[in-house]
Amino acid sequence: MRVLYPALLTIVIVITCAAASLAHSLEEVDQDLRAKEKYFQAVDVEAPAFALQDAAGRTISLSDLRGKVVVLNFVYTNCPDVCPLHAERIAELQTLINQTPMKEMVEFVTITTDPKHDRGPVLREYGQAHGLDPVNWIFLTAAPEQPEDSTRNIAGSYGLKFTESEEGMQMHGTVTHVIDQDGRLRARFHGLKFEPVNLVVFVNALTNRTQKPHGHPEPGLWESLKGLIQ
Repeated sequence: MRVLYPALLTIVIVITCAAASLAHSLEEVDQDLRAKEKYFQAVDVEAPAFALQDAAGRTISLSDLRGKVVVLNFVYTNCPDVCPLHAERIAELQTLINQTPMKEMVEFVTITTDPKHDRGPVLREYGQAHGLDPVNWIFLTAAPEQPEDSTRNIAGSYGLKFTESEEGMQMHGTVTHVIDQDGRLRARFHGLKFEPVNLVVFVNALTNRTQKPHGHPEPGLWESLKGLIQ
């Protein structure tokens, strides 16, 4: 898949800049992904709220991000295995999206489930180490006065359980959440094996906010992409 990234960048740019000819409704994209992407789960519920601190100590809440599509994930920096891979997948998605006009419409948010350790410089260094661009990515942790398990509880409200062991490690699943401009959770991409371009196409549908499907037969966005890749 990595060898296709330069081509995919071009494809995504073409799609987002030629909305008149390729823009499809969210409903159509949803149907395409249900058929093509087995790690995709469509959702339509109010996203659980949060108010946390960034590396500089500023409070950021989900409501502050209204008007943007939010790509949200949960990690902790001492995680030895899946979390670094998840961070790198988020960086890949950010690279794809930031090569398009969607850059101004999308915010990437990572929340740590180990706020006791993950503060200030640790948050900044993690992003730098994994290629995340702070222009539209923030790493959030609990404020000092918040309970230590507060971010694990937030993860739980999104359907993810982080169970801490006596050794300080956490057992957990891996999910990338997509929240729309109105603060509604619209999709979960499970694990790390989903095709990055599928999430980009879904985000593109949200940024276009084209709600009505076309009245005439036309290939879906995935078919358009697939035809260009092959």
